[in-house]
Amino acid sequence: MTKTTVTRRGVLKSGATAGAGLALPTIFTASSAAAYMNEPTGGTVTLGFNVPQTGPYADEGADELRAYELAVEHLNGGGDGGMMNTFSSKALQGNGILGKKVQFVTGDTQTKSDAARASAKSMIEKDGAIMITGGSSSGVAIAVQGLCQEAGVIFMAGLTHSNDTTGKDKKANGFRHFFNAYMSGAALAPVLAAQYGTDRKAYHLTADYTWGWTQEESIKAATEALGWQTVNTVKTPLAATDFSSYIAPVLNSGADVLILNHYGGNMVNSLTNAVQFGLRDKMVNGKHFEIVVPLYSRLMAKGAGENVKGILGSTNWHWSLQDDASKAFVKSFGTKYGFPPSQAAHTVYCQTLLYADACERAGTFNPCGVAQALEGFEFDGLGNGKTLYRAADHQCFKDVLVVRGKENPTSEFDLLEVVEVTPAGQVTYPPDHPMFSGGMLGTCNAGA
Repeated sequence: MTKTTVTRRGVLKSGATAGAGLALPTIFTASSAAAYMNEPTGGTVTLGFNVPQTGPYADEGADELRAYELAVEHLNGGGDGGMMNTFSSKALQGNGILGKKVQFVTGDTQTKSDAARASAKSMIEKDGAIMITGGSSSGVAIAVQGLCQEAGVIFMAGLTHSNDTTGKDKKANGFRHFFNAYMSGAALAPVLAAQYGTDRKAYHLTADYTWGWTQEESIKAATEALGWQTVNTVKTPLAATDFSSYIAPVLNSGADVLILNHYGGNMVNSLTNAVQFGLRDKMVNGKHFEIVVPLYSRLMAKGAGENVKGILGSTNWHWSLQDDASKAFVKSFGTKYGFPPSQAAHTVYCQTLLYADACERAGTFNPCGVAQALEGFEFDGLGNGKTLYRAADHQCFKDVLVVRGKENPTSEFDLLEVVEVTPAGQVTYPPDHPMFSGGMLGTCNAGA
């Protein structure tokens, strides 16, 4: 297993030192006096921010850390308060969480499940983190969510888009604010049919792990339901950097659409290779060849440069939205860092506020009390419109954005335009939908 260093930020827990042999509860045993795992006893409470600081999703991880630091600043009464001012729940007072100052520790998931679990385990065991959050890979999120269930702490998932996170791998201690692959397919497919017609032949290149598999399944089902044919589906390694050998067969496949079920650096590289092979200039089956990126982000658009122009995809949130909450968050983030936030930054900021708010409403840090406060919680004012944290699977349901690479950007940040805001009702599915079956939520674990 790769050793993962956990970096402390802020103040150490009251009365604690960083020396070897620090007596703290382990994941599987806890002080008999504690009511629950890592119950805060001093004037502070520690959160664990576990993000990819290296690897193919490192850009998203860096932006997540920025948003986490901003959220902590706002919770502790600093800055302008950001979306605490627009959040429909008014439980947060800017005096920490339940009167305790918020501090945090960070770790590098490396976009590897083993490294992410080791990092989260260290935060819980050695640093006393009472909640773990973060990640930009569904494989990582699912692994850490399972660990947090075993440990007895809440996991507030970061950027994880696989259906499995709140499907077959859902856990009672885990919660997801981010949308999922099914929602991308449900929002994007009608726009693709309207823009490109219903008589299309698609070729899929898919990241070979849980997110890629469920994204391919979702967009394939949604487009085929509208008349598209699927010519081929090909899995690609997450560690790949050159996709030329995967792009070449597309040229003679008879496909007239390439769907890149890739994210982060993978998408930047595969799209670049596709353009280098001339796919965007081809005519196939009497139609202009198209490329689709089901899950998009501003950071990916920046990395891909000119190649994203005109390409459709979906996103959880975008900084150009004009609702009061989005404007407040963009102002806070931009003032602190000098550029607008990504969807990754937005969702982890929301998750941090939602966790803190649930503690306040529950009147406790006990994970089972927090979970009860989150289950079935309806809220507004966090940039996605009215949102439901569904009790049955701990998945948020809200509007989804269909976006397109902007043809004439006005700045290095103005790279995507919102084509359609898909209402939550169009992307909502029953808890027993076949794409989400096979797992049990189980019961909350307080860990002590």
